[in-house]
Amino acid sequence: MFAVIAVLVLALLVLVHRWLWIRLVRDTTVPRGTARRIGTTLAFTLPLLSLAALTTGRAGAPFWLQQSVAWPGYLWLAVLLYLTLAMLLAEPVRALLLRRAPAHVQPLRSPQPLRRLRRGVWGGATGNGEGAGRGEAPQGPATAVEDPLPPEQTQSPAAQAPAGATRRQFVARAIGGAAAAAAAGTVGYGTYGVLRGPRVKRVQVPLAKLPRAAHGFRIAVVSDIHLGPVLGRAHTTRIVETVNRTQPDLIAIVGDLVDGNVHDLGSAAEPLRRLRARYGSYFVTGNHEYFSGAQQWIDHVRELGLTPLENARRALPYFDLAGVNDVQGETEGHGPDFVAALGDRDRARAAVLMAHQPVVIHDAVRHGVDLQLSGHTHGGQLWPGNYLAELANPTVAGLERYGDTQLYVSRGAGAWGPPVRVGAPSDITVVELASYQA
Repeated sequence: MFAVIAVLVLALLVLVHRWLWIRLVRDTTVPRGTARRIGTTLAFTLPLLSLAALTTGRAGAPFWLQQSVAWPGYLWLAVLLYLTLAMLLAEPVRALLLRRAPAHVQPLRSPQPLRRLRRGVWGGATGNGEGAGRGEAPQGPATAVEDPLPPEQTQSPAAQAPAGATRRQFVARAIGGAAAAAAAGTVGYGTYGVLRGPRVKRVQVPLAKLPRAAHGFRIAVVSDIHLGPVLGRAHTTRIVETVNRTQPDLIAIVGDLVDGNVHDLGSAAEPLRRLRARYGSYFVTGNHEYFSGAQQWIDHVRELGLTPLENARRALPYFDLAGVNDVQGETEGHGPDFVAALGDRDRARAAVLMAHQPVVIHDAVRHGVDLQLSGHTHGGQLWPGNYLAELANPTVAGLERYGDTQLYVSRGAGAWGPPVRVGAPSDITVVELASYQA
C-alpha cells in the first residue's frame, strides 16, 4: 500500500511540474532561447533537490549533504504548493484574456519600400536624353515610383508569426509573473516567521481537582522543535531564551525534538541545558524520534538535564505529571502504556498528561486525566494543510474538552520539511492552571 501511494504521489508531482513548465516556461519564452533553457533546467533540478531533501536523512547520507539539499529542496516544496494554487486560480483569467485576442495580425509594409525607375510610355527614355535624335520622343526625367513587393516580403517578423502569438506570450508572462510573486512573497513571509522564532501564547485552564495553592501554576509547553539539517543550534537558543523569559514553574517538551541522530544534532540540542524552571523540565518522545533512534535521544536529553517520562509519572506537590511514549514506538515494542503511567494513581489528585499526538485523548479520558498536553499537528503548518490535519486529529490547535478531560494542542515551535509556516504561526504556550477554589 505504501508503495502504491508513493507511486501515485510521484506521478502527481511529475504532472504538476510538467503543467507548470508549460505555463511558466514554454508559454513565456521563445524556442531555443536562453530563458527557455534555464527554465527547463530548473524544472528538472528543483524536484530532484526536493526528492533528495526528503530521502537523504532516511538513507543515512552525510550530514553535510543533507544540509546542502535541505534548504533549496524543502523551500521548493513550499513554493510549489503556492505557485500551483496561484496558477490554478489564474487559469480562468488566462482563458478570458486569450478569448479576447485579435483574430489575425494585419500585414505591415516595409518601412523603406524599394523603388526603381520605370520606362516612359515610348519605352526607350532613360532620363538622360539618350535616344533623342532617333525620332523618339524624350520622356523627360525619370521618376522613382513605388513597386510594391508581394505581401509575404513586406511583413515584419512579428506579423509573420502565428496569429495572436504576441498576445499569448504577454498574457502568459503577466499571469506567470504575478503567480510567482505571490508564491515567493507567501513563502518568504512564512520563512521569516519560523526563523524569527516562536511567539509566546498564554492560556488559562481551570482544573476541578487542583488545590487552591496551585492556582496560577505555569507550564511552558514546547512541541515540534524539529532540529535537523535546516533548523539548528541558533533555533534552539531562541526557544530556550523565550521559554526562560516566561519564568515557568515547569517545562513540558512534548515530542518531535529532532530529525536526525545525536552524532549530527547533539550540538544543536546543547542549549537545552540552559532551560530553567522551578519544578524541572520534562520530555516525551514524538514520532520523529523513532525515525532516528528514540533511545539515544532519551539518554541524551537526560544528560542535558531534562527528565524523560517513558510511560511514567511524577507526583508533584499539587498534581500528578505523567508522560507516555508516542504511538510510533509501537513499531519497536515501546508504544504508549497508559496503565503503567496512570493505572495505580490516586484519582483524587489532578493529573496532567504529556502525550505527543492528540489521537490518544480517548485513552486519557478513560484513565481520568484532567489535562492532556500535545503537539504533532503543527496547526497544519502550511495552509490549507490545516484541513488535512483535521481529518487525522481530534483537535488541530488550541484547547478543547472531551468529557471531563481537557486537551491542549500546541502548533509547535519549529517546522518540519520546509522551514515555512502559513496560517499557523509557531508558538510556545504558557498554560496557566487555575483552581476552582481560588
